[in-house]
Amino acid sequence: MSSVRILIADDQPLVRAGIRRVIEADQTLSVVGEAADGHEAVALVRALHPDVVLMDIRMPILDGIEATRRLVEEGTNARIIMLTTFGLDEYVLGALRAGASGFVLKEAPPEHILEAIRVVAAGDSLIAPAVTRAVIEELGRMPARTELALRLEELTPREREVLGLLARGLSNAEIAAELVVGEGTVKTHVAHVLAKLGVRDRVQAVVFAYESGAV
Repeated sequence: MSSVRILIADDQPLVRAGIRRVIEADQTLSVVGEAADGHEAVALVRALHPDVVLMDIRMPILDGIEATRRLVEEGTNARIIMLTTFGLDEYVLGALRAGASGFVLKEAPPEHILEAIRVVAAGDSLIAPAVTRAVIEELGRMPARTELALRLEELTPREREVLGLLARGLSNAEIAAELVVGEGTVKTHVAHVLAKLGVRDRVQAVVFAYESGAV
């Protein structure tokens, strides 16, 4: 099986070196490049076509949010995990909307960072529990938007139920256990939810759920 190709974007050389050591200890993962700012990250993603980008939120020249937005708008196939030092700062919601597929705290244990890479590389999405709680609290304070709520009407009752469980941060396996159905059935429901809402991945579905007032 080919290894997952990763680009590390962070303006601190020591941080990049530490993450590289963690990644290279796993034979299923490989680091294909490093960037010290968002502009360099965008250029390297275009040139190297990594599978996953570990993108620091705060970088000089071009921050991680804008770099993510540009790459997503270009249609990159790379999955982007945002690196943050806080459970929630003023940039997290912007990064979610820009198309980030997940978040992980820089101080997280090495095994958590590796698991985040594997999950996102497999096409799933995640946000660290501390980030999830803060994002949900922030989004919960936002008024519902009518145009978003209208799109919810396309979902079946079961799909609405699945969306609610996604918004609680449950994995496919946990949703399957909750609904007493097979994991394959859950994957199908999740795919339908994403398609009907017109969102990129599970993280975007969670944002949609709270912004629309669905949960």
